[in-house]
Amino acid sequence: MPTERDFSDLRALFFNCTLKRSPQTSHTEGLMNVSRSIMETNGVTTEMIRLVDHDDVATGVYPDMTDHGWDTDDWPTLFEKVRAAQIVVVGTPIWLGERSSICSKLIERLYAMSAQLNDQGQYAYYGQVGGCVVTGNEDGIKHCAMSILYSLQHLGMVIPPQADAGWVGEAGPGPSYLDDGSGGPQNEFTQRNTTFMTWNLLHMARMIRDARGIPAHGNMRAEWDAGCRFDHPNPDPR
Repeated sequence: MPTERDFSDLRALFFNCTLKRSPQTSHTEGLMNVSRSIMETNGVTTEMIRLVDHDDVATGVYPDMTDHGWDTDDWPTLFEKVRAAQIVVVGTPIWLGERSSICSKLIERLYAMSAQLNDQGQYAYYGQVGGCVVTGNEDGIKHCAMSILYSLQHLGMVIPPQADAGWVGEAGPGPSYLDDGSGGPQNEFTQRNTTFMTWNLLHMARMIRDARGIPAHGNMRAEWDAGCRFDHPNPDPR
């Protein structure tokens, strides 16, 4: 069994939900890279996906939207990367106080796959760990993190303590995270929270992987459908 500080068998997938296509500078990606660097320093295999670059990811809440009128849909292929990861980090800018439209699209597509089952007969995301990073120059870090982390846990991911981090500059049209003089990369609160978030994700993923996932008793869909009630009380016969 790996030692407590051995993370070399873990994979982390970072979804950057910026509205900017590559190679434009993404301030959200700039902060996400802090977390990614810590993980890579500790042997984790990481990948960053900028979803806006993928024109062929359809909009919708079904696993493959070509079954629902779309000509192409690359989401089933991207989803294989999600399934292979033990850690999923969602990053978004703030627009009008909310997560980006691309972030909402990502969560809808994650939701589309949530009824699939893992090898233990649990819902697909059981045993994975989720976190989020939020940037902008207006208020809304906690509001966006709240909706993202709720969505991830509802789909089945485990959310460790303090699983969000973010940076917002002065309210209004001011400098963004990577802009010269913004103070973002030097901000003690942001850098501390990003570091704590990263290590909490690593520790939780390590614990779950060493335990071979979330125990399956009591949460297997097929068993429930077959009549097993896992100690759920029988209805009152009266």
